[in-house]
Amino acid sequence: MEFVERKRWLFFGLPFTFTKYTIKEDMITIDAGFLKTVENDCYMYKVQDVQHSASLAEKLFGLGTVTCFTGDTTHPQLVLEHIKNSKAVKDFILEESEQARLKRRTVNMLDIGSANMDDLDDSE
Repeated sequence: MEFVERKRWLFFGLPFTFTKYTIKEDMITIDAGFLKTVENDCYMYKVQDVQHSASLAEKLFGLGTVTCFTGDTTHPQLVLEHIKNSKAVKDFILEESEQARLKRRTVNMLDIGSANMDDLDDSE
């Protein structure tokens, strides 16, 4: 599966910008610019968390913004602004980033302080 979305004007959600987002199963690509084009890629396994937001104006025109928090050095935060199907894109990125981490065996495990709970049980 693949999503290809364009950044849109907030006014009526018209796609008159020169930024295109391509979200594939293994990579997110942002192509921006008209005279000078800049292409930025981020591997899906580097995406650590995803946030969806929609302002009132975005909601009126059926748009949303997806922010990806990554371990990428060039773009620690990838912002996919004013796109259609933003909730579906967010869910796709979350699912595929988890699959990519499992495939590469780069799953992060967080220590949320369970060792401190064991110390409390021993003192009683």
